[in-house]
Amino acid sequence: MTGTIQAHTFQPRDLVGGHVVVDLLNTVTARDAEPVDWLDGYPRLLEWAALTGEFAPDVLTELRTRADAEPGAAARALERIRELREAVRDVLVGVVHGDGDEAGAVAPAPRELPPGAESVVRVENHWKQAAARSRLTLDGGTPHLRLDVATSGLDYLTHDLALRALDLLRALPRERTRVCPGLRCGWVFVDTSRAGRRRWCDMATCGNAAKGRSHYRRKRDGADTETGKPPVAEPPR
Repeated sequence: MTGTIQAHTFQPRDLVGGHVVVDLLNTVTARDAEPVDWLDGYPRLLEWAALTGEFAPDVLTELRTRADAEPGAAARALERIRELREAVRDVLVGVVHGDGDEAGAVAPAPRELPPGAESVVRVENHWKQAAARSRLTLDGGTPHLRLDVATSGLDYLTHDLALRALDLLRALPRERTRVCPGLRCGWVFVDTSRAGRRRWCDMATCGNAAKGRSHYRRKRDGADTETGKPPVAEPPR
């Protein structure tokens, strides 16, 4: 991802993805315009993780202590979670759009990677690193891979999310996973509504903004038809 890095105070309204991994993808906004990365430091990553409610508070406290003691290592860990984020998004969007499996698709040239292959390799590498630091446990008779800060260190969140990402991608409801068409958005979300007709990441933001622009255009075009005056410029969002 190329774009700017900008400080952001995460709010519950930022968690609209329907899955913690999808919410990680949405820590970059305006992907359809000039992307802005809201993870401006490892402490911000911990703030986001705490807001999700998916991680034990004592784990996040330990990570914060380690990050304060090793800022250089924390910065490198942040880069790795950014890499995971971008790779997972590429793969997820490719799965939703059916990249590479259309009927009659042209085969790649010899030794040329198909679309999304590099991102698949990155996701695989992150998952392997996470699995190597995990231990297999039985929870109610069901096997799970478990992590701890002692073995993962400052990469704990990267490892945890890499494991979750593979689970998500394997069971992804393609027909209900969408990219928001809102202006300066591009967020991904899994539509968990009963009707399955959700279009926007959040009706209160992108949805209402789109309705406002549509209403403005109708009003403007109607006035122009009546007066014959040239249309006025649409106000910025």
